Amino acid sequence: MAVECKTHSIPTPKGVAEGVSLKWESFSLLIIGAPKGFLACCIFNLDMINEFGIPCAIVESGPGNPIGSIDRMLTRKISSVNDKAKQLGIKAGMPTPEALTRLF
Repeated sequence: MAVECKTHSIPTPKGVAEGVSLKWESFSLLIIGAPKGFLACCIFNLDMINEFGIPCAIVESGPGNPIGSIDRMLTRKISSVNDKAKQLGIKAGMPTPEALTRLF
């Protein structure tokens, strides 16, 4: 099974974020990083990330609702947030682009 890795520059009103996608035949791992933290697909563990003190928000997804790409990630909403991301004003239900700007 091969894996495809791509990087993506994502312009926002506050700066450029960097996205990384790892794609296998039936699964994608997606993350968008900004200076203060990152947005991720549902495979990441918010409790563990919180222990490192990094703001992180999970974008709505799952086996029955895969994101599939960084571009599609930007059309979704936030489904869960760790404590550090909450301190930046990120909350569940927020559009992904709005949450991303709060990570600058």
